[in-house]
Amino acid sequence: MSDQDLGYLSAEERERVQMRREIIDDLDEEFELSLEEDAAGGTLDAEDRAFRRIYFRELVRLQGELVKLQDWVKATGHRVVVLFEGRDAAGKGGAIKRIAQRLNPRICRVAALPAPNDRERTQWYFQRYVAHLPAAGEIVLFDRSWYNRAGVERVMGFCSDEEYEEFFRSVPEFERMLVNSGIQIIKFWFSITDDEQEARFRARIEDPLKQWKLSPMDLESRKRWESYTLAKEVMLERSSIPEAPWWVVQAVEKKRARLNCIAHLLSLVPYQPVAHPDVVLPPRIFHPDYERQPTPAHMIVPELY
Repeated sequence: MSDQDLGYLSAEERERVQMRREIIDDLDEEFELSLEEDAAGGTLDAEDRAFRRIYFRELVRLQGELVKLQDWVKATGHRVVVLFEGRDAAGKGGAIKRIAQRLNPRICRVAALPAPNDRERTQWYFQRYVAHLPAAGEIVLFDRSWYNRAGVERVMGFCSDEEYEEFFRSVPEFERMLVNSGIQIIKFWFSITDDEQEARFRARIEDPLKQWKLSPMDLESRKRWESYTLAKEVMLERSSIPEAPWWVVQAVEKKRARLNCIAHLLSLVPYQPVAHPDVVLPPRIFHPDYERQPTPAHMIVPELY
C-alpha cells in the first residue's frame, strides 16, 4: 500500500498498516541474512524450504523469549557471560548475531577481542578479558574468549608449554571466582566436521561479500585440523567444571545449531516474566507560533531507490 493510499484510511487503520510495516521490516532483517547464506548453497529443495519456514517461526519465538530473559536480567541485576568457541567457520558469529539481534545493546553486548598487543602480553593472562565482564543487569557474549590459549595459541605455538599448563591450573579457579561473585558462565563449543569446514571455506573464497572472513590464520588452521582436534579434546576435558560446564552444539546445519543453542541458553537462565506498566503514548504538544523550516536541498540524500 502506497503512502497516497494511506491517506484514504482512517487514523486507526493507518496506524495498523504502519505497525505491520514495522514488523515486516524487522523480519526482513533476518530474511536478508538467511537469503545471503542460502544463495551460496544453491537452490533449496522441498525439505530445506519446509524447514526454513519452521526456522523463521521458531527463531522469532525464541528471540521473543530472549527479550523476556533480557528484561529479567535488567530487573534482577543478574550477570551473564556466554562464551562461544569452535573452529573457524563453525557458525559462532551467526549464532551470536541472532541472539543479540533483538536485544538492547546497552544490556546485551558482544566482546570480540583482537590479538593482544605488546603491553597486554605482559599482563596477567585474564586481565584484558576482565575489563569486558558484565555489571549488574548485563549480558556479555564473548566471540572467542580466554580459551584462545587452549586453542589457537597452543596449536600455533603462540604460548609456551609452561603458559599452557598454567592456564589449565588457573582457569577453573578463575571461573569459580566469577561464579562465586554472581556471574553466570555459559560455555558453548560449536562442532563441525572436516568436510563442512572445507565447504564453508571454499564458499568464502568464492563469495566477495565473505572473503574478508577468511584470514591467513584460518587457512593455516586447515592444515592443522588434527592438532586443533586434540587441543579441543584436552580443553573440554580439563576445563569443564560443575560451576561452568561446556556444552557442545552440533553445528553442521547452521539454522538448527542456532535454534538449539538459543533454546539451551534460555533453559540455563532461571528467568521469569517481568511485569511492565502499560505504555501510553502522550499526545503531541502543538504550539501555534511554531513553524517548521524547510530542509536545505543540498543536505538531502539523493533518493536513488
